[in-house]
Order: sequence, then C-alpha cells, then structure tokens
Amino acid sequence: MKHLLRISLFTAFLLLGSCPIHPVKAQITANEFKNPPINYRPIPLWFWNNSTIEENELQIQFQQMITKDGYGGCAILPFGNGFRPQYLSDEYFTLYGKAIKEAEKVKAQLSLYDEYGFPSGSMGAINGDDTPRFMNKYPEATIKRLDKVEYSVSPGERFSQQIPQGKLMAVMAMDTVTFKRISLRKQIQNGKVNWTVPQGAWKVFFFVCVKDGDPNVDYLSPEAVKLFISETHETYYKHFPDAFGKTITTTFFDEPTMYRAGGRIWTNDYNDKFIKRYGFSPELLYPALWYNIGEETPAARNYLFGFRSQLYAEGFMKTIQEWSEEHGIQSTGHQDQEEILNPVSVSGDLMLCGKYMGIPGIDKIGGGRPTEQFYKVVSSSAQNWDKAFVMSETYGAMGNISVETLYRIAMEQYTKGINHLIPHAVWYNDQSVTFLPELSYRNPLYNKELPAFNLFLSRLNYVLARSGRHIADIAMIYPIESLRSEHYLDGAKGHYEGGVEIPNVDYTHISTILTDSLGKDFTYLHPEVINNKCRIKDSKLVLNNKINNEKYSILIVPSMKTISVANLKIIEKFYNAGGCILFTTQLPEQSVEFGQNERVKNTINRILHNPKGRGKAFFIQSPSSETVKRILDLCNVTFDVDFVNQQPLNYIHKIYDNRSVYYFANLSKSPRNSKIVLKGKIHPVLFNPHTGETSEIPFTHQTKNETEVTVLTLSLDGNSSAFLIEQ
Repeated sequence: MKHLLRISLFTAFLLLGSCPIHPVKAQITANEFKNPPINYRPIPLWFWNNSTIEENELQIQFQQMITKDGYGGCAILPFGNGFRPQYLSDEYFTLYGKAIKEAEKVKAQLSLYDEYGFPSGSMGAINGDDTPRFMNKYPEATIKRLDKVEYSVSPGERFSQQIPQGKLMAVMAMDTVTFKRISLRKQIQNGKVNWTVPQGAWKVFFFVCVKDGDPNVDYLSPEAVKLFISETHETYYKHFPDAFGKTITTTFFDEPTMYRAGGRIWTNDYNDKFIKRYGFSPELLYPALWYNIGEETPAARNYLFGFRSQLYAEGFMKTIQEWSEEHGIQSTGHQDQEEILNPVSVSGDLMLCGKYMGIPGIDKIGGGRPTEQFYKVVSSSAQNWDKAFVMSETYGAMGNISVETLYRIAMEQYTKGINHLIPHAVWYNDQSVTFLPELSYRNPLYNKELPAFNLFLSRLNYVLARSGRHIADIAMIYPIESLRSEHYLDGAKGHYEGGVEIPNVDYTHISTILTDSLGKDFTYLHPEVINNKCRIKDSKLVLNNKINNEKYSILIVPSMKTISVANLKIIEKFYNAGGCILFTTQLPEQSVEFGQNERVKNTINRILHNPKGRGKAFFIQSPSSETVKRILDLCNVTFDVDFVNQQPLNYIHKIYDNRSVYYFANLSKSPRNSKIVLKGKIHPVLFNPHTGETSEIPFTHQTKNETEVTVLTLSLDGNSSAFLIEQ
C-alpha cells in the first residue's frame, strides 16, 4: 500500500541541482519521491576536452544528458591543450550562452566552474593550455613561499650577513640548548645584520617571503583572490547577469591547496595581519615552523599554522562565497588531497574550509585514496556551522567501475552526510577521455543503467538535500590543534603527502569503527565550535545552532597530545554534569595556550580519577571495535538508533519540521535482516530509493530504560538501501 507523506519546511539555501533558489515550502510526497522534479537530479562535470566545441554538437549532447542520462544540468569544465575556442573569448561565451539557453528550456541548472583545467587559480596554466593568464596579468598576486636561511655561529664571533631577497618576515637568533630567542631587527644597518654572538649554542635565522613561481593566485590574500574573481566569475556575470540565481545557481572551485610552494605557502602581510588579530608579533615564534623551541613549541605552532589556515580559508573560500552571495548563488568545491591524515600543510584545516563555503565539499576519486574516511569531516563542518548541504565530486579516475560500485559509493556518502553527489564526468569528446569513467549514454557499460542510477540519486537528494537537524548521540573532537602542534615544514613525507607523519593519530580509525563496525553515527566538533557554540544542558553537550541543534551524551577525545585549556573547561563541565567521555590512544599533555601544560595534565587527571564525579570517563589505549563497543555500553545511553542483532547498517537520521527521516544502507554484498531500535515513538513508512515505491513496515512500541522506543526489523539485500520516514 502506498502512503502519502508530507513533511513541510522552509528551505532558505541554494544547492546545485537539489533545491530551489528562493525560500519555498517543500513537501516530501510519495509521488514526487518516485519521480523527483528536475532540480533534484545530479549535475555532472561536463568536460569540454581537447576539442573544438561546435554549437550543434553542444546542443545535442546537452539535450541527451537531460533526456537519455537523466541529469539535471552540468558544470562546464574547459580542459586540455586542444580545447577551442580560446578560453573566455567572445566565441567561448557565445557557446556558453547556448548551453544556458538549452538549460533554460528544460529548467535545468548550471554551475559556474571557475577555471580552465584545474586547480582553480591560474586561468589555464595547469591542465589547460599551459598559459598562465593570471600570473601574466598579476605577477605580484601569485603564490608566495616562506624561505629559511640559517647560520651556525660561535660565541664571540662578529656575525655580518646581507638580508636575503624577499619580504623579511623575521631575523633572529636562537640558543639551540636553552631555546632563548632574540630579535636581530635592531642590528640591521644598510641591508645587513651585524651582531656579536654571546655565549651559548646560537643559530641565526632569516625568514623571508618570496614569489614562488607557481602560477596560481595567492590563496592567502583576499585582495589577490578578488583579482582572480574579477577575471573569471565577474566576466561570466557581465555576459549573463540574468542567468545568475536562476539557471546558474552555484560556482564550483576545484583543488586549491596549501601543499603548493613545497608546503611552505605564505603571504607578504602575514605578520601585519597576525599582529592585528592577536596583538603581538609572531617573529620570535618563526623557528617553531621547522624546529622544536622547547615548551612553547605546541602553542607557537598552533598560532603560526592556525593563523595560516585562517588566512587560507578566509582568503580563498570566504572571498568566493561572499562574491557568490552578492550575485544570488552559492559557492561549492573541494580541496586537493582532502584524504591526508595530517592536513596542516595541505588544506590547513579541512573543517575550517567548510565554514566559509556555502556548500562544503569533498571529492572521491581513484588512486586508492581513502576519502571515505573523511566524508564525516566535511559533513561535520556543515553541521558545526549550520549549513544544510554537503557536496561530493565523485567517480573521477576510478576507471570503468561497475554499476554496483556506483551505488555503493553513493550510499556510503549519503549515510555519512553528503547530500549532493556531482558525477565525474561526462566528456564532450568521448574518444579522448583522460579520467575514466565516461558517465553518459555513449558508454556501453552504463548506458542502460545510468538513467535508473541518476533517478536513484535524485530520490536521495529529494529527501536529504534540505535544511534540518542531524541527530547523533556521540561527538568527537576534530584534533586539528594537536596535529598543528606536531607539524613542521619540509617534513620527510614530502609536501604532496602532508610532510609529517604524526604518530598515534587515530581519529579516522575511531570514525570507521563507529560508523562501519558498530552502526553509530557521530559528529566531529571543531575546537572553535566547542568554545563558541557548545554549552552544557542537563547531562548533554549541546551544539547550539539555530537549525542544526545537536545534543550529545558521549564525547570522544581521540588521540591528542595537545588540547586547549578552553576546550578542557567545557569537557570537564560536561563530565561533572554527568556526561560520558572516552579518551583513546594518547592522553593530552600539552596546551594550545602558552604556559598551561600542567593545567592540561591536572584536568585530565581529575576527569579520569575522580571517584566523586557525576560523569563517566574511560581511556582506551588500543581502540578496536570490541573495546569501543564495551565502553559505549558502559555509558548506559539509550541510543537514538541501535542494532540489537549484531548486523549494523550505515545510516543517517535527520529531522525536518519535527518529523524523523532515517536513511539506512547495507554496504555489504550479503543480505541483512537488522533488528533496529529507534528512540522515540515513531510511526515509520518505508520509502525505497531504488524503486520509488513506498510500503508499510511492521513495528512495535516498547519501553527501554524508561524511554519509549520503536522496534522493527529492516531487511535489505546486499548493496541496497531504504528510507524510514515518520508519518
């Protein structure tokens, strides 16, 4: 029997291909679920690759993407040396305008891809036609690099040395035994440092910021990024102002990163902006970027690397989002190398990047990259900063994977918080595909199955791509401050892999245990969010957002050598209020703040060894599925979703307009009959995204630990999924 289900909410956000532009009253109905409107369809990257684009062929391919493949539009990506017409020429915009006209005919949507090739920032120099357009026009606005020049000196020596070329960030001496540091700026005369070396084991350091030669925009400089926008985004807007906010609904940036310049990306006004934000000069901290400087090392590195991450997120992501909002659209995109465990010299701070995006994003591509371990980082960023939508660019460079794999990857992403998948890719010239698969009707591997798959994605978007609350009992600290404290420049792993392999890092291991082994969803909490947005109410740790208001009974502190005293105050308050805390692998022993290491150790000791405390606290030195489950059971929590027969599924639970929506997926190849206990008195209906059908599912209402629960058995074939939606 089919049921009509209506869930009302006001959606005030824009999502590429999956939500209206203006606030509208949205409803989930069985009829629309079966055949969602075109604006919920996936929108692929459409490579205009190594070919001369012809108007007639453009129109045919666009129409077939809509009618044969089941897509809802596209993001046009000029690519390769053979691409014609010239990038951003009048002829180029004539053809682009034809694509807009085709989209308008069927109410499809376009995303403004902001580059010729990738990464974003050079206007064609990389994976384009090798022309560094941006650097040619604005050479001073390109990527900068921090260089270090050092000298070993002897007591009594008269040191005299010319200042190296570049913007001088710091000149100083450090005793490598006592770690005493002194500025030598006052010893500069006529471009030279002249200094008599005192007793001690001294080194002299020059730190200079220089142009790297990389053709990309200086990502750390909003002034430089505005120049890039003026040459790209603004040019599109000048040609098609009426399309913005109607047909062009987002802009998409691709693979910016801080691993460029050998991982030493910097900017000329770093010191000035640092002083303005923190009220003191960073110059005496600079050696910590490479070396241990004693007890101040963790704090110094958090200041220096943390501020660089802020400049990066605000300089590139925030600047583009502000422009997008002013022009009626939203920004999305993703970093390069998001799957690096230590992101300090790659994305800087992956969660923080999402704070300044309209739609935080990630990509899942080939090459054995464990991106699935980081879906929760990006979706948690959206949840931390109250954003409704999360994007994933998916399938690029995976080869001609099976249709089953297309589904499995999508299901895992949507259970882990992604709610808009951008397929990579459709290729204009399908005989010159650089990164398989080619996801169009022309590929015999997919042409029969692709419409059904895109309809499946449309149904996932229809239900999940909307503004609401994410429900999770467990929070986990995102350990970025600890990662910063142990990071340094020029590490042995090389800049592309993050430079430094930090020991005992386990946050993605704990994530996988929770979601994939135990069937427990969670949210990462960024340290900034813990300080600024979290409070304690009753025995819960509350993420106090306007829309995504989450309440946690359990807090996991993953392996962290360094933590902030500010965070620890809130953690201890949660413990004293009756919360359950789980530490794993490495207990914190150092402070993000200067001079507070003993305070960290004392607080940890109080939490773990307080017989009169109201809460519960545990330390697992070698976390596994078994040990984590045992401790979670000891927390004595009635979980929002619980699997009682040891056949857990991946899932996500959202609440829209006070009604629950659960999405469950069986990612294994074998069928599962999972007995599920849902917290609360729920009257669920089963919505099948594979078929579009709705049906009754038997359930009972019971009481567990004085809490009403709903008990049911969900049977799912291997590699399949289902919604349970509250009536």
